[in-house]
Amino acid sequence: MTKINFLGTGNAMVTKCYNTCFTIENEYGEHLLIDTGGGNSILTQLENLNISISKIHNLFLSHSHNDHINGITFIIRAVVEAILKDQYKGTLNIYGHKTVLDVAKALCHLLLEEKFTNLFDDKILFIEISDNNDIEILNYKISFFNIDSTKRLQFGFKLMTNDNISLAFIGDEPYKAYLFKYCNNSDYLIHEAYCLYEEREIFKPYEKSHTTVKEACENATELNVDNIILLHTEDKHIENRKEFYSAEGRYFFNKNIIVPDDLETLELTNESSKIL
Repeated sequence: MTKINFLGTGNAMVTKCYNTCFTIENEYGEHLLIDTGGGNSILTQLENLNISISKIHNLFLSHSHNDHINGITFIIRAVVEAILKDQYKGTLNIYGHKTVLDVAKALCHLLLEEKFTNLFDDKILFIEISDNNDIEILNYKISFFNIDSTKRLQFGFKLMTNDNISLAFIGDEPYKAYLFKYCNNSDYLIHEAYCLYEEREIFKPYEKSHTTVKEACENATELNVDNIILLHTEDKHIENRKEFYSAEGRYFFNKNIIVPDDLETLELTNESSKIL
């Protein structure tokens, strides 16, 4: 059964949780890591979920904002150290569009010693993707696409599991009509929700090219998805975030609303899913 392990659920400036990133775990315990957050707390979060670096051979970087890419140097350092100790078999495959891969490599060359970057193109592979690019990763069929970001080039994806469960991830910007073909009728939609609609004047989501819970759930209704997962949020309501976000969302979406916290796990099923 496919699982999502939420390593981080917050936006760029949170302090009470980690930046949004997660793994998609297959039935064999192998992980596809989606983004890396903003620092070495990525290693803490993996450790807290008992996810060994040796089980991560695939990584997708959606874009080059610091809260999504800065953790890459710590992932690569951990992988190379494991390789040198003969504790990591195979390669680390890093997927992304050319711009984000260039930034990732530049960060590593600036911040890591040569013993880590010397394995680039040997054990650490940077694999460029393009719009409407279909790739099989961990036996999942994945279609990568440009989300048409207003700020910085960013990609999302649609993933299909072996039991025909579909998951659409549209990054950390508002849904655009162009993405309809990837998101419509999905079993799961991962959508950013910067804050509650009633607090839009406090958090100013629209000025940052983000949405509120209201718009995210309206989009889920329009797209006829079964489950919406709300991520990339503020952290001022961290203790009551599930309750508050779910309550607002129910006015606009009458199916399943999932508001995960850091270090929670979700099983993807054909029925309404609940956090484990």
